[in-house]
Amino acid sequence: MKTMIRIVAIAQKEWIHIYRDTRSLILALITPAVLVLIFGYALNMDVKNLAFVIYDQDKTPSSRQFAEMFMHSEYLTYKGHVARYNDIDTAINKGNAVAALIIPYNFTEHIKGGRSSQLQLILDASDSMSATIASAYFNAIISQYNFAWIQKHLNRSGFGTIQIPVHIESRVWYNEELQSKNFVVPGIIVIVLAIIGALITSLAISREWERGTMESLITTPVRSWEVITGKLIPYIFIGMFDVVITYLVGYFVFDIPIRGSFTELLLVSVLFLIGTCTFGLVISSATRVQVLSIQVAMVATYMPTIILSGFIFPIKNMPVILQAITYIIPARYMIALIKGIALKGLAASLLSTQIVFMAVFASIMIFVGIKKINLRYTG
Repeated sequence: MKTMIRIVAIAQKEWIHIYRDTRSLILALITPAVLVLIFGYALNMDVKNLAFVIYDQDKTPSSRQFAEMFMHSEYLTYKGHVARYNDIDTAINKGNAVAALIIPYNFTEHIKGGRSSQLQLILDASDSMSATIASAYFNAIISQYNFAWIQKHLNRSGFGTIQIPVHIESRVWYNEELQSKNFVVPGIIVIVLAIIGALITSLAISREWERGTMESLITTPVRSWEVITGKLIPYIFIGMFDVVITYLVGYFVFDIPIRGSFTELLLVSVLFLIGTCTFGLVISSATRVQVLSIQVAMVATYMPTIILSGFIFPIKNMPVILQAITYIIPARYMIALIKGIALKGLAASLLSTQIVFMAVFASIMIFVGIKKINLRYTG
């Protein structure tokens, strides 16, 4: 009973600190939803509207008809013809185009003569992803043209329709429209919660040391784990508010489906918040200076969460050493959980491995936090 009274007293004291610090309260309650909105619209990995120019050296009706196939693609944006080869350099260097299609002088002559005509595609590979996808778009359109040309000439020769021996029919699961927002937004939610969770708690202990109230707290019969628990409770409730708000933004603004149990999603989110918030308390206990606590929290959560969580860069493509480091990044498991429960509709029991790893991380952080505070019990 005394333990509960002490925990509640510490939680009430921490809530008063939060309530009086308007900036921290705004950071905790409003910033997550704003960040999800901003990054949700900004981080669009759908590569469309790739600008290109055409250098038509042949300048015949056939070459112009061929060029029009590329002008009407929903993935390519036609920026006009160029009159000289050097104009291609100008268009790409100024950023007006990422690709240039060159139709040779003898294009019509070779096509009508039944010979192959070699085109040239110039790509700006300073953005390798856009260049790779642009090449695939151009090759797909050229393949359609080649197939239509062969079919046309076979019909003229009295042959029937070409029967393709092998073809594939794709069926897309969980993201039927192949929209990047369906995997970007859940990842953003996890990253925002991880950063905000560590930031808002990184001031909890260092604030006590700077204001001189930690010495008074040490003289009381309060235990270290009671301090950790009492200070953690208000931030967990704030974190749960952030979880609900960010999920609602994802659902109503970005139309991210929640196919699984929302209750299970909230429960695993609580476990994730316990780990990240306790990590912030550990940082606060170690630094004892508010400014330094914020800096360390940003460095320790922002870049590792983005780079090593598998959100943007596949973990399997990383060096073995970095793959090993990703096991201590809790966002790695939370991203897998939110995608599994929300997008795939899986039960949390099927994702028990991720849950166990997050529980282990939270337990380690609580243990380290208790040892780091190291209050002596006098009661």
